[in-house]
Amino acid sequence: MIRITSKSWVSRRAITGLFAAAALTVLAAGHAAAQRQLVMYCGVDEKWCRAVSNAYQKETGVQVDMTRMSAGEVYARVRAEKDNPHGDVWFGGTGDPHLQAADEGITEPYQSPMLPKLRDWAQRQAERSHNRTVGLYLGALGFGYNTEDMKKRKLTPPACWADLIKPEFKGEVQMADPNSSGTAWTMLATIIQLMGEDKGFDYLKALHKNINEYTKAGAAPALAAGQGETLIGIAFQHDVIDVAKHNKPVAVVSPCEGTGYEIGSLSLIAGAKHMDEAKKFYDWALTSDAQKIAATTGSYQIPSNPDTPVPPEAPDLSKIKLIEYDFAKYGSSATRKRLLGKWTDEVKNAPK
Repeated sequence: MIRITSKSWVSRRAITGLFAAAALTVLAAGHAAAQRQLVMYCGVDEKWCRAVSNAYQKETGVQVDMTRMSAGEVYARVRAEKDNPHGDVWFGGTGDPHLQAADEGITEPYQSPMLPKLRDWAQRQAERSHNRTVGLYLGALGFGYNTEDMKKRKLTPPACWADLIKPEFKGEVQMADPNSSGTAWTMLATIIQLMGEDKGFDYLKALHKNINEYTKAGAAPALAAGQGETLIGIAFQHDVIDVAKHNKPVAVVSPCEGTGYEIGSLSLIAGAKHMDEAKKFYDWALTSDAQKIAATTGSYQIPSNPDTPVPPEAPDLSKIKLIEYDFAKYGSSATRKRLLGKWTDEVKNAPK
């Protein structure tokens, strides 16, 4: 123990200086730690969101503040916050809203060193957005039905989009609202690309008569079908598969006419307060180790990094009739605004 007396003014000055330096060091360290933050808006399943957040936080020490929303909700929030961004990075969710955000310049251009290592479709997503977003995973659209209820009612299981508007399925189909859900936007865009806009909207109006609920989240109809809350749920096929894996009586369908697909994406938010940390996370999220996390949480999409094992539960794309999805057109803000307005006025608000 050092004793300070009135005769030891040199020691007092030296020790006081040491205390001051130590205090400054602690404050600087605390300030640096406080700066190591990341605000993530997450558009995938909540289990995946939490697992990714926890893994990155554990690996890097960065404090991750994660908010889970549907893709359309993230897009709306990023637009609303464009003059004072609260988020740093947008992880996952269907690619169309990411492209629409890129079109409006509310996401940040960034070319990750991981980009050349990704699958072609992931790189094309970056190219069409001028590097404002990148492909993270791929998932095919479809629907699922409750096998037990279908059998009890002695109904023929639907195999095509056309089957969903049959009178026997009145009040038995569930889908999300495309205003909030990227899944439902993909469905709306898929139907128009398959049938043309006029016939596509005729179909959506006919389907409206069979809809029992437009949910907020895109995966909700798959879960509802598995739980017997609806007979049929329109969703991405990997979401239906996840429900079936939990011992729910649901079968997945790849529509016979063909179907659209998503390129789930990753974007940096323009003007982010923690941009350096956001870029580090962005690079990490494109690695094989980071992408392996998805399957551990029941998310069975095709990962964009080819070094990541494709989950055995993932839909076999070679057996699915995928359309030539026009990402440029349906990733346009003008197209989104026009078609959502038309769908809300002519379909959602129409009497049944």
